[in-house]
Amino acid sequence: MNSVYFITLGCSKNDVDTDLMNTILDENRFFATNDIDEADVVIVNTCGFIESAKEESIDMTLEVASYKENKKLKSLILAGCLAERYHDELIKEIPEIDGIIGTGHLNKINEAIELSLQGKKTVFIGDIDSEYLEGNLKSKEDIKVTEYVKISEGCDNFCTYCIIPKLKGKNRSRKIENIVDEVKYLAQHGTREVILIAQNTTDYGIDLYGEYSLSKLLKELEKIEDLKWIRIMYLYPDHFTEELIEEFKNNKKLVKYADIPLQHISDNVLKRMNRRTNKEDIINLIRSLREEIEGMVIRTTFIVGFPGEAEKDFEELLDFVNFAKLDRVGVFTYSKEEGTPAANLEGQISEEVKEERFERIMMEQMDISEELLNEKVGKVLEILIEEKVDNHTYIGRSEYDAPEIDTEVIITSDKNLEIGSFVDVYIEDSQEYELLGVYNEHSK
Repeated sequence: MNSVYFITLGCSKNDVDTDLMNTILDENRFFATNDIDEADVVIVNTCGFIESAKEESIDMTLEVASYKENKKLKSLILAGCLAERYHDELIKEIPEIDGIIGTGHLNKINEAIELSLQGKKTVFIGDIDSEYLEGNLKSKEDIKVTEYVKISEGCDNFCTYCIIPKLKGKNRSRKIENIVDEVKYLAQHGTREVILIAQNTTDYGIDLYGEYSLSKLLKELEKIEDLKWIRIMYLYPDHFTEELIEEFKNNKKLVKYADIPLQHISDNVLKRMNRRTNKEDIINLIRSLREEIEGMVIRTTFIVGFPGEAEKDFEELLDFVNFAKLDRVGVFTYSKEEGTPAANLEGQISEEVKEERFERIMMEQMDISEELLNEKVGKVLEILIEEKVDNHTYIGRSEYDAPEIDTEVIITSDKNLEIGSFVDVYIEDSQEYELLGVYNEHSK
């Protein structure tokens, strides 16, 4: 039998795809290994969203290719967005690549491995609108306390800066019963928090059921007994329905945290981005969420330096950041991507101006973050313990923070705290992007 080692680059959606490929490996022919030095086959699940992600994928591919010289590696296969987008160039420029699995052909993994081991270079690309591939849940190993669950694939938005619809296809939702079955299985095997992801989670169900169905899915997930937290990422603002707001108010397992990628606030820039919303609607949505849902935390991302973003547009965004005081903000400088409409827009902005605007908005948000975190001092928060630093120090998260991108809580405790447990922590102090607290008691 040949051993297979997976490398995942890019976003959490790629993590899910790697897990999916792992679960459908033919166990009679292949097995997954955690040691690249012992791998017969390496599969690099690539990202091709922006320039820096492409460079990381190329660098990793070249590094793995070098293993063919003095390791046991027989086959190198690329999967994911970069593989779908640049398959011909990759095969031509990096002869060590033995196969390509595009985004619509994850189901071809066993065939691609087998053919590559026979010395046949195979390229499976296209068919990006194929039906969502359901994996073999019972083959999933190493189930974690926090797991990402993809609820749909593809996107119908066609924002002018984004290549994703050309790589991932149109929006295709999974059936509610399939998602529920997966989450049930995860919860039965130790998962306490699921994070629902997609290119656009608010569009969930419209293709399958003829209506936006995220609230219906959440109602079903709430019934899963062993599950504690449900978190949703990538909630686009244009289809954030009243039903969904009601679900945030009433669903006892849905955390009071909404990740809403706004990208900008100037109507001029939003129109050039082909975003299906405007400043007035965005402000009304934020107002509704805060007025109707006590303790609601809002995370967003903005793009600065988009083609045609005048200084007045940027100042409008800066004013909005100060006005809205959003809890969590990520900022990116615009990346000119070939094959996107925005790459051909007039008014391309220099890297120097992009960086200057990035620094200005991040400085503003740092002050806001410090202010908002300071409001947590003196309160008791329920914390999920994720890491043990030493015998008396732990790192965790509250329901108001997503893993890796948001605030961490540094906890001091004389008692041993189990990884994956939920405990009450008294917050004693705050820093720019961290809270400091002491263990109070285990939560109910």
